[in-house]
Amino acid sequence: MPSYLDELYSHQEWADAEHWRALEGHAAALADKAIRERLHHIHQVQAAFLWVVGPRTAQFVITKVDNYPDIGDLKVFARKYHADMAAELGGMDDVALEETIEVPWFQPAAKISVRQALTQAAMHSHYHRGQNATRLRELGGVPPGTDFIEWLRKGQPGPRWD
Repeated sequence: MPSYLDELYSHQEWADAEHWRALEGHAAALADKAIRERLHHIHQVQAAFLWVVGPRTAQFVITKVDNYPDIGDLKVFARKYHADMAAELGGMDDVALEETIEVPWFQPAAKISVRQALTQAAMHSHYHRGQNATRLRELGGVPPGTDFIEWLRKGQPGPRWD
């Protein structure tokens, strides 16, 4: 896999883990409806993009935040996504990344490359983590710095989920 996608997805997992740890460290955050819904949205969309760039061997299952009454189950879902995405990316080469795919949830379906879909998925997650960081601050918490450059400055650490 090209290094820029390796970096984007290593950063994404690290940032997701930092985000989760900050939210778990502030009791009001995980009880907040907006944060819970956005967390679900982040990880549902990540899973959807994994499905769209993968072999699509099964139908994609759309869930709702209510499917995760125990927030810990949503975190398990998030961690599984990262492991599955790493495996998927590990099998891709430049030819696979330039393959055109259809993103079916747009009407008409968006026709883009696998590389473009993967870039969108990483950027989308970053956008919503920022929204949750703002909400965490509104609730009196301290959001973590999860910018890409912050990850680089820290030496590209691996994720710390616990």
